[in-house]
Formats: sequence, structure tokens, C-alpha cells
Amino acid sequence: MKKKILTAGKIIFFVGLGLFFIWLFLRHLTAEEKKEILNSFTHANYSWILLSIILGIISHFSRTARWIILLKPMGFNPRFRNTCLAVFIGYFANLALPRLGEVSRCGILARYEKIPLQKSFGTVVTERGLDLIIFFLIFLVNFFVHLNKAGLFKNTQVYRNAADKYSQLENTGIIYYIAAGLLLLLLIIAIKLRHKISHTRPYRKLKEVITGFFEGMKSLMKIKQPYWFVFHSLFIWTMYLMMTWVVFFSLPETSSLGLDVGLSVLVFGTVGIMVVQGGIGIYPWIVAETLAVFGIAQTTGYASGWLLWSGQTIMVILAGIVSLILLPVLNNKQNDKTSGDRIQNS
Repeated sequence: MKKKILTAGKIIFFVGLGLFFIWLFLRHLTAEEKKEILNSFTHANYSWILLSIILGIISHFSRTARWIILLKPMGFNPRFRNTCLAVFIGYFANLALPRLGEVSRCGILARYEKIPLQKSFGTVVTERGLDLIIFFLIFLVNFFVHLNKAGLFKNTQVYRNAADKYSQLENTGIIYYIAAGLLLLLLIIAIKLRHKISHTRPYRKLKEVITGFFEGMKSLMKIKQPYWFVFHSLFIWTMYLMMTWVVFFSLPETSSLGLDVGLSVLVFGTVGIMVVQGGIGIYPWIVAETLAVFGIAQTTGYASGWLLWSGQTIMVILAGIVSLILLPVLNNKQNDKTSGDRIQNS
């Protein structure tokens, strides 16, 4: 019961935070400006939203292929369909709780492909670390491409809020040092007492988890298809950029914006998704603030942000639900076929 209450509390918190950002933006708008946003939705060309969704699905196919490449050095070769469905379900689960998706997709491979969860989870952490590095490089590229607009970005409400949050973190930095010190102390104590507790089941289980975790992370150094791995890593983010940019064509006011603007929206929008689970509320606001730097009216930018967020969120929800339905059905058919082959052979 306590766990359910905690889970419900987290969901309520993130939804509430998203609603707060929606209110934060709308409270300054006049009735006429709210009508403009509604008109943008009414007159949008939704074929471009559909194209954005297709590009998002393609990026997930590429992510699936990259994950399989990471799993192969450990002796595992999961079926593409199960791995792909696991990826879709993982993104679906992440809409509810942070990091739930990573555990969910590893759990699916453990059940249907017999891959130990701790090993596959190590590869997922490796994936996330690599994506973070690529995002940082894209952030730098965006900075230098729009160096002449750095001053304008600093004047946005998004930047000012981020700066305020950073200054608050600086004032409470001592707490993080204390926490890190306590963790280090616990680690030292565990190492000192390992001989006395090595025979216990919890210790052996923890050791197994840690070993599998690092084995999964080390798979990056043993991949047998490095060129394909690099290709998929870059292709995933290329698809992210394209699925952001094509949505601009859905509104006449943003149809003339180039890939460089799409890059800015991708960068700052990604930060919004990191801050609020699923980006609800904050993502359209960030898109509006970003597009304002490029001369787009805030009402149009806000509508464009909602079109972007809605399209990708609908894709994640539908793909996740379909995957949850297909996964047991396809694997039951496979099990039936395997059982039939065994009977014939006997």
C-alpha cells in the first residue's frame, strides 16, 4: 500500500508540475491571444504531424538495432521484434515515472529472451550515457551556430528561471558533498566487512547485480559492429531533429524556419523533458520561448510546441499500448510453434 501511495504521489507531482507551467504561460495571455492558439490548432496541417510520428518510430527502430549490437558481446542475440516492443513499452512506462522505462524494457528481455536484467540494464545505462554525450555535443553545435543570438536567449524566461535554479543549487551544494561523503563511508565499511558477510544471500545477490551491471557497461568496448553502432547513434538524433523540424511546416507562420531553428528547439525542448517527466506543460512553453528568439509570435510558438509534444506523446502511448498487446500474443504463437516442432521431431 505504501509503495502504491508513493507511486501515485510521484505521478500527481509531475502532472501538477506540468499543469503549473501551462498556467504560468496562459495567465499572461488575453482572450484574443488564446483564440489565436486555438485557431492555430484548427488550421494546422496534420499530415506533417503524422510524418513527425513516423520519423519518431524510425528512431526507435534504430535504437532497437543499437541495443542489440550492445547485447551481442555478452553472448545474447535477442529477436528484433521483442527488443523493439520492449523499447516502445519502455518509453510508454517513462511517461508515468522517471527511469521506470529502463527497468521495464530490461524486464521484458529477461522474460521473453532470458537475458539477465542486471546485464541488459548495464547496456541501457551505457546507452543513456552515450546519448548524454551526443546531446552535449549537439548543444555546443547549437551554441556556435546561434552565437549571434546568445544575448536574446539570455533574456528569455526559460534562461532566467534556469539561472535562478542554479544559484539556489550553489547555496545548497554542501548537502551534496555530505551525501557523497556518507556514500563513500558506507562503501569503505562494506569493503572492510566483505569477508564476514560474503556468505550471506543478500551479499551474493548484490555482487551478482553489480557484476552484471558492469559487464553490460563494458559491452561498449567489445562491440563487433562499431561502424553500425556509430551510425545508429547519430541516426537516432538525426531523426529527433527531423521530427522536430517537419512540424514547423504544419503552420504557415513557422513553415519558413530552417533546420538551425529546429536544432535549437530540439536542444532546449530536450532540457524541458529532462526537467519535467514527459515534458508536459513545460515543453510547449520552452518551444514558444525559443521560437520567440527567431521572431515567431509567442502564441504561434506555443501552438507549435503543443503540436510537437502532442504528436510524439500520442505516438509513445499508442505504440506502448499496441506493444503491450502484441508482446504476449506473438510470443505465445512462437511457443506454440516450437512445441509443435518438438512433437513432430519426437
